[in-house]
Order: sequence, then structure tokens, then C-alpha cells
Amino acid sequence: MNESSGKADKIRLMAKQGKQRSPSFSAATADVSDFSSSNIDSASEKPSEIQSLQLADHFLIAMPSMLDPVFGGTVVYICEHNENGALGMIINRPTDMTMDVLFERLDLSLEITPHDQVMPQVPVLFGGPVQVERGFVLHAPSADYNSSLTVSDDVSLTTSRDVLEAAAQGNGPRRLVVTLGCAGWGAGQLEEEILRNGWLTVRADPAILFDTPSAERFAAAMNLLGIDPTMLTGEAGHA
Repeated sequence: MNESSGKADKIRLMAKQGKQRSPSFSAATADVSDFSSSNIDSASEKPSEIQSLQLADHFLIAMPSMLDPVFGGTVVYICEHNENGALGMIINRPTDMTMDVLFERLDLSLEITPHDQVMPQVPVLFGGPVQVERGFVLHAPSADYNSSLTVSDDVSLTTSRDVLEAAAQGNGPRRLVVTLGCAGWGAGQLEEEILRNGWLTVRADPAILFDTPSAERFAAAMNLLGIDPTMLTGEAGHA
């Protein structure tokens, strides 16, 4: 196994704890020191038949029937989906922490200009109820960071501190989204939720992920399906 494959395997094995519930999470009190290149938990390895759906680099869009207090009204970007489960990040739920506060807590000095994409007041997002004190960075592929998974030609996922160090210095990826926590599904769990009309699915658009304000991402993702969110009912489907 080469080095890059080993890094990807660590990311793929992230979701062991499943969809834990933490609706009262607040970034203001979170310990965000857990940006590291190691200590990544193993995912569920429960064997199951390989499903026909391949949802990496897709958006999950919560249907009105999704009454879960954590996932209701969310858009989730799926980074990995295989026979062992799925891993993703909620991308439309900002926390009360901004990037400058995150960098301060990580003892990183901002050396970027006001015109940089990584603006100090951009909110850090609540990525999901699993490992809420761990940071996850979705970004345009650039340098080779310590713990990264290439999701597509346009998106990588990194959990190591070095990507934020580079961003703070102004030489990191210019398009990035930072979340605290992630969302994880065990083998077959996501497929079951889709069959129960919990989610719509659509191929992800990097412009929505990186360039669209978080408050507008739900409507923008729905528009990829040609659906007006105000007309949405509990009937589901996927593209």
C-alpha cells in the first residue's frame, strides 16, 4: 500500500460511531484541538452486499419526512460511500464559531489579505453528530496534506492541521469549508433512509459547496433537481 492510499483508508474508516445525536452542540465551547494526522477511529466493518447506489461526491437533501433534529433541513456532502457505509458533512448549518476564532484556538496566526477566499468572519459549520470536536476540511485539491482523501477532481477531504496552517499563511487552498464533526452511516443504513424517503440525492456542484452562502445551499441543491423548495413534499427520489 502506498502512502496516499494509506491516508485515504484512514479517512474511509471514520464513521464507526454512526449517527450519534448531539442537537445541543455549540462551537463556542468545543475543544477544536483535534486537527491531527492520526488517531482516526475505525469505521463499521460490518460486511454487507455491495449496494448499487454510489453516492460519493453527491449531495443528500433532507426531505420534509426527515424529522431527525440533527438532519432535518440539511444538505450533506458525501465524501465516501461503499459496502461498509458512508461518510459526509452537513454543509448548511453554521456554528457560532468563525474562522478567525478557530485559528486563534489552534494558535495559528492569520497572515492572509482581506481579498483572500478564507475570510476571518466565515463561519465554521456543524458537520454532523459524530466526533464533534474533530475538524474536517473540504477543499479544492492542492498540496499533499498529511491526512487527505481525494473525493473528486474538485473536492478533497483533509483532517490534518497542516491544511489550516497553509490557509492561515495564505498559501493553502483558496476554496474550503471547515466543519466540526461529521455524519456517518453503517453498512446499508443510508440506503434504508433513502428508501424511507428521508433524502433526495443529486450529483454535487462544487460552486454550491464552496461559493454559495451556507444559508442558500439547501435551495441551490434543490434547484439542481429542478425543484422549488417551497413546493417540496415528503415524496422522495434521486438523480
